[in-house]
Amino acid sequence: MNQAVIPIAVADEPTRRERKRQTPKGRRVDPAALDEVRALLGDAPRRRDLLIEYLHGIQDRYGHLSAAHLAALAQELRLAQAEVYEVASFYHHFDVVKEGQTPPPALTVRVCDGLACEMAGARDLLQRLPALLGREVRVVAAPCIGRCDQAPAVAVGQAPVLRATCEAVAAHAGGHAQVRHGTEDAIGYDRYRDGGGYALLRDCISGRRDVEAVIGALEDAGLRGLGGAGFPAGRKWRIVRAEAAPRLMAVNIDEGEPGTFKDRVLLERDPHRFLEGMLIAAWAVGIDRIYIYLRDEYHGCRALLQHELAALKADPPVAALPEIELRRGAGAYICGEESAMIESIEGKRGM
Repeated sequence: MNQAVIPIAVADEPTRRERKRQTPKGRRVDPAALDEVRALLGDAPRRRDLLIEYLHGIQDRYGHLSAAHLAALAQELRLAQAEVYEVASFYHHFDVVKEGQTPPPALTVRVCDGLACEMAGARDLLQRLPALLGREVRVVAAPCIGRCDQAPAVAVGQAPVLRATCEAVAAHAGGHAQVRHGTEDAIGYDRYRDGGGYALLRDCISGRRDVEAVIGALEDAGLRGLGGAGFPAGRKWRIVRAEAAPRLMAVNIDEGEPGTFKDRVLLERDPHRFLEGMLIAAWAVGIDRIYIYLRDEYHGCRALLQHELAALKADPPVAALPEIELRRGAGAYICGEESAMIESIEGKRGM
């Protein structure tokens, strides 16, 4: 008489379903790429909202975003690989390179084709530069880079070439010309304080000025935002102050419309006047954390702000400054709109 055979699962031998669960979904992570990503991130926090900052770090270091690095970054941040890919592929300044694809040339030249630059000869530059610079340099058209007063404007890598000619661009591309970002003569922290800078902020913090008087002064002045709606600044401060805490501030320096380069001009000359105004607004409205969202085309301004913010934090003019984070855009025009900017600050696509 045949006996029934009853299968018995062995404790140290996982079933097929369990083996499937132990296998990571999607692209396997390359150990070498993971080591490189970890070295780039160092001790930085593994936070979701810093995804775009970390993508910039990889792009700056390697010249593109390889599939291996994206997979490694996803594992390090505990995100789905598809989530990292959709963010990386959304922004124009990221070069995503899949398996089997050839990375772009090490140097990219972006010729602004905005209205002012088009009128000043950008089309001629776009036609002539590829042959002049050769295959080792990528030449692409780019939307307004915020230098309409110095058209035609070209970005050679991260260096602006102003009132550009083919000869000047070629000299910069070959590394034979001095790069000027227009921030060399900016008023630094010590000079600003010696001239009376941050005195108004100290008056506000110490109680010599009250919130109602400061907001009232803004309202009486009729100061309005220049982002399109022309919303009164004093009214905005009053509305935000009435909202329940916690409150956050986002400073939008992603001016992408042709002709709107006022923020860059101010930052290149007098960054602490901007920073003091920002801190007064934070005091008046009751804000503990500030995000400065700066467009990626303003590389000189970003380096200047990093330096001056470090000086400000090292020797604060008042106690208990708010937390200030400088965030870097990645070439997306839509992020000049406030809700898209907030999405980008959170490390997402600017929608």
